[in-house]
Amino acid sequence: MAKFNDISPEGRSVRLLRVGEQVRHILSELLLRGEVHDEVLNSQSVSVTEVRMSPDLRHAKVFVKPLLGSDEAAVIKALRTNTAFFQKEVAARTKMKYAAKLKFLPDESFDEVARIDNLLNDPKVMRDLEIDD
Repeated sequence: MAKFNDISPEGRSVRLLRVGEQVRHILSELLLRGEVHDEVLNSQSVSVTEVRMSPDLRHAKVFVKPLLGSDEAAVIKALRTNTAFFQKEVAARTKMKYAAKLKFLPDESFDEVARIDNLLNDPKVMRDLEIDD
């Protein structure tokens, strides 16, 4: 059996994807409406980019990105401080048997895309990609 960290997006079941997307929508709505009483979270626009559920649906990795990438460390700290509130709200709104334990992580995918884009725009790489006429 695959471990939680070893699951690829292609290997996850439709149920895991559906529940993850439902949790993502709930968390996004909570942050958008300012329902959490935290000054840092209410002053920032935070995007919940992805939620990966464990196969038993008891754990969820929540990937977030503050818009414009500002104060990412402060936002992650505020989210982790308010984890109990988010878990309670997600449990109440999903009506699942167990409340998933949320783990908030910064989304590094945007940084990785920028790094790859910079590599592809490098003159050395561009020279190799040119098509001979």
